[in-house]
This record gives sequence, structure tokens and C-alpha cells, in this order.
Amino acid sequence: MTKFEILLVEDEENLHDALKLNLEMEGYSVSSSYDGAHALKQIQSAHFDLIILDIMLPSLDGFAITETVRLHNIETPILILSAKNSSANRVQGLKLGADDYLTKPFNLEELLLRVTKLIQKTNTVKPSSIDEFSFNGHTLNFKLLEAINNKGEKISLTKKESMLLQLLIENKNTVVTRERILQSVWGYQVYPTTRTIDNFILSFRKYFEQDPKTPLHFISIRGLGYKFQD
Repeated sequence: MTKFEILLVEDEENLHDALKLNLEMEGYSVSSSYDGAHALKQIQSAHFDLIILDIMLPSLDGFAITETVRLHNIETPILILSAKNSSANRVQGLKLGADDYLTKPFNLEELLLRVTKLIQKTNTVKPSSIDEFSFNGHTLNFKLLEAINNKGEKISLTKKESMLLQLLIENKNTVVTRERILQSVWGYQVYPTTRTIDNFILSFRKYFEQDPKTPLHFISIRGLGYKFQD
């Protein structure tokens, strides 16, 4: 069974240790950070299913972390923990992109319930509505893991190629972020390099583009992700 990964960012050591222990007892894998800048590096280099984030932190506060994470199109749910209990602080946190906000002191059972809800919401896999798809004379069959290109040639697809094609096509004309691709297709806790996805996109261009060097269908959006357009 896959363990969900939580990053716990809290500089109050006793509270941090108590939360970590209780989350691990619930079956989560917990990474720790006590410093804002360090936490941001962790978020940008690894995949987490949830970030539990204090506001008052050394070097970089929780609001700044939340804003930076969302500006980088990282969609990991964020649960803010804060002694700041005014409605203005709560609104600020949610406006910057936090998914939930819990004020200290809090009830442990309520915290664990909110953690469960946020992780379930994000990791609920929607069944694909697409078994076959055609564009520009190419036909893709996701059930059979194969494609027929517009020259009539049969192409065998790997499972990951099929998953990535489905993800891009289901979100056609929309940029799919690198992070979302890695979560959906690879599910790695530590990300592989961007080149991993680039190699898949290069294969798709070779299979389906008239001129792979000037692609019309499989587009890389620098610094953001990838887009399919038919």
C-alpha cells in the first residue's frame, strides 16, 4: 500500500514532534522542516501529497511559501496552522492559495480529519472517459496500448506513454504542469528530471507530427509544462 507523503513545516519543536508522531501513527510518511527557506527547497525538489505549514517561521513565513508554491504551479494541498486567528489572516492565507486554515490551539482529531479529507480529495482518481481518440488522421486506442498513425503504421505504446497521452488529451488546449504529469503518470516521491517527460514528448512528435521539429500538436510551454492541441 502506498504511503502518502506529508511535509510538516513547524519550528516549535515539541509541537512538531507530537504532530509527526501522530501522523506517522495514522500511516503517513512525514518529512520535517523547521525553516521556511529549507521547506521551499524541499517542496520544489520532491512530491508531497500534503503540506502542513506554520505561518511564523525562520527565514521565510508561511504566507510567502504559499504564494511562491502557487506561482510555480505546484498544486499540492496546503493546510496552514497558525496562532494568528483573525479572519483577516485566514482570508489572506486562503487567497494566497492555501486549501485549509486551522488556528492554534487545535483539536488533534480535527487536524487528522482535515488531513484525511485534503489527501482524499487530491488523490481521488477519476476514471478516464476516453478509450479511443483520433486527430489529424491518427487513431489512439488506450485499451489496446496502440496507435495507428496517418500513414497506416501501427505503433505500440508503453503503459506510461498511454497514460501521458490520455492526460494531455483529456486536458487538450490547456497547459498540464510538469508536477501534475509526474504525480499522475509516475507517482514518484522524488521527481525525475524534466528530460524524462521531454523524451516522451519527443517520441510523440516522432509518431504523430508531420515535422517533429516544428510541432503542431505536442507543445512544450517553457517553465510551465506541456500542452496537446488537435
